Amino acid sequence: MPSIDAAIAKGGKARLLAQFHDFQGWDLHALWDDIKFSATHCTKIERVALVGEKTWEKWMTCVCKPFTMAKVQYFDASNIAAAWAWLKEA
Repeated sequence: MPSIDAAIAKGGKARLLAQFHDFQGWDLHALWDDIKFSATHCTKIERVALVGEKTWEKWMTCVCKPFTMAKVQYFDASNIAAAWAWLKEA
């Protein structure tokens, strides 16, 4: 969080890569933290690359899109280089 806030404080928008590895889901506290983060940062994040290993993680990309103004795209874990390239695109 501090590095995201620092990037935003410089006047820009953040681009994030979220990598799911052995992800089992959220507990209620983590879900609440994610909702609060989204509510306070939704206009300050430009792109989110979700990188995962499972079909349901790919499905999460569709679930996330209505809750953010950022462009969100899923990448398979075997293609993480493409995720980084997408985040760096102009």
